[in-house]
Amino acid sequence: MSLNAPIDRWQGRRVWLVGGSSGIGAALACALAQRGARLALSARSGQGLEHCAERCRQRGATDVSVHPMDVTRERDFFAVLGSLLGRWGGVDLVVFNAGTYRPQRAWELTPESVRETLDVNLVGVFDGVATVLPMLLAQAERGEPAALAIVGSVAGYRGLPRAAVYGPSKAALINLAECLYLDLAPRGVSVFLINPGFVATGLTARNGFHMPALRTPEQAAEAIVHGFARGRFEIHFPRRFTWAMKVLRLLPDRIAFWLLRKLTGAER
Repeated sequence: MSLNAPIDRWQGRRVWLVGGSSGIGAALACALAQRGARLALSARSGQGLEHCAERCRQRGATDVSVHPMDVTRERDFFAVLGSLLGRWGGVDLVVFNAGTYRPQRAWELTPESVRETLDVNLVGVFDGVATVLPMLLAQAERGEPAALAIVGSVAGYRGLPRAAVYGPSKAALINLAECLYLDLAPRGVSVFLINPGFVATGLTARNGFHMPALRTPEQAAEAIVHGFARGRFEIHFPRRFTWAMKVLRLLPDRIAFWLLRKLTGAER
């Protein structure tokens, strides 16, 4: 039984993709363009957005617009939403994909680096959700499509070496998505949580260790589209890796911490 209303028909569906200039976001935009979605792409990089929009048009998109914004500025969400309401009259699906990452051990933390990551990965999502929810709830009350998706990470399943800020930010997003689902699903708003494993992007290129079950952004996009079609609450992939990470959550701390140190080489 699906927890959300399955999204398996994309023709004409209005999608706002926040964090759509590169990586998973750009690949997902192209995948949805091929399926006939109407797309609004947001990110800080205007050049990256234009490049992604052109790729979407090459894949058949006839309605794709770019809306540069900074998720750390609440007013930017309101400005883009106002533009989309004027253009489309509503948005069927909002995907919160914007994020940042830097490998950090505990002794490398600074107040500035902590705020930089949390403002983008966590506060920006809260601001975005608060901005779009009145619109989505109104659409749901009218029986229209209304959905949001939050991109977390398997790094939020358990504490990991080199993820002293990134991991907690993603753990908070997982909890947020669960809270949103409990509140919003009964009111007709679908909530999807997307937890990727390792995906080859500019951000993961900063990792100096072996990344098991590494996927391309295009493979990640197809897994996300498949999850939408199934109406899953949590869309996680690649599943042989993500299930192993889920098992780590269930192990006693002594065993889990020992395994993580051994597997990641973070003995010191």
